Amino acid sequence: MTTVLIDDIALLVTHDEERPEVREAALLVEDGVVAWWGEAASAPSADTRIDAAGGCVIPGFVDSHSHVVFAGDRADEFEARMAGRSYEAGGIRRTVRLTREASDEQLLATATRLVAEARAQGTTTMEIKSGYGLTVADELRSVRLAATLTTEVTFLGAHVVPEGDRDEYLDLVTGEMLDASAPHCRWIDVFCEAGAFTVDESRRILEAGIAKGLGARVHAGQLGLSDGVRLAVELGAASVDHCTFLSDGDVEALAGSDTVATLLPGVEFSTRQPWPDARRLLDAGATVALASDCNPGSSFTTSMPLMVAFAVRDMGMTPAEALWASTAGGAAALRRDDIGHLRVGARADLAILDAPSYVHLAYRPGVPLVRRVLSSERRDTPGLQQMQEYGKLV
Repeated sequence: MTTVLIDDIALLVTHDEERPEVREAALLVEDGVVAWWGEAASAPSADTRIDAAGGCVIPGFVDSHSHVVFAGDRADEFEARMAGRSYEAGGIRRTVRLTREASDEQLLATATRLVAEARAQGTTTMEIKSGYGLTVADELRSVRLAATLTTEVTFLGAHVVPEGDRDEYLDLVTGEMLDASAPHCRWIDVFCEAGAFTVDESRRILEAGIAKGLGARVHAGQLGLSDGVRLAVELGAASVDHCTFLSDGDVEALAGSDTVATLLPGVEFSTRQPWPDARRLLDAGATVALASDCNPGSSFTTSMPLMVAFAVRDMGMTPAEALWASTAGGAAALRRDDIGHLRVGARADLAILDAPSYVHLAYRPGVPLVRRVLSSERRDTPGLQQMQEYGKLV
């Protein structure tokens, strides 16, 4: 048994229902699992000590929506949008072409760099989607490469319809492509929007994935009102993502379900669409998560601290609500209870901030406040865990 004590913590965020925050705190980790926390004066001894130096300790960010397996760059599209052109889903096809042309080594190098970039900013769990291959072979290699970087892999063959017969592609994405990709995935997703897939098509795709044992996720409400939100709730999807445009019925449905509304403010920053109304969802009783939607077209950022700042500044969330949404909320969107918090028994996934409070994530936007990132990486032997340090910014 290996023990690590993190002490001299100005503020420890546990997300424990009875005591969500502890001041002048310490936290004990045993074999990668949180074993104790409380006032530093009562801390037990340990094999190793980590000095938080008066910083705030928070759960590691859980980024439950990303698309980091891709090739190419679309900075010119961003520049054009900033000059007044609106976002359309068709830009995805450009990345599809470039991704198909790239080697496995090139794709993995890009994805690995982006995951490392996210980890250095406090992200300890990252979901990764396919969706830039759209052939059986290219979707298979996308999820296979993603699975080397995370256990949270999502099959998104239903990103857009590539050139060719629409009905034939639907048969492919619910048949051979799904069959090939499913063994490497935990989730299935569909882009249920104008220009992508209709509600009926989305239902067919999601039900095919569910029949294969995959959990459901849905892109909906990004470009306009969509029945895709209520489809997600009806099918028991873990999350419906974007939720920029919601009807009163959508909000009511989300509030009455365990489907998480995952908001992706990096998209609104990059496309100049209206900000999602997090306050409306929270006041209705819906569960809200924040995620980066890292992708080369509409949100090319891995920064969860930036998502927190956007949510506080422009989406009606308090700093505490935004932190919860980016940690415990992301965990709920992945149906995980071992991450996103630092209660006793949780994985010791955490970030030490170079600031006395998490409020500084929004108060000092754009500043690299994450000093150290620690996580418990599971080994092949069941139950054996070890603390890993992913990054250090000084």
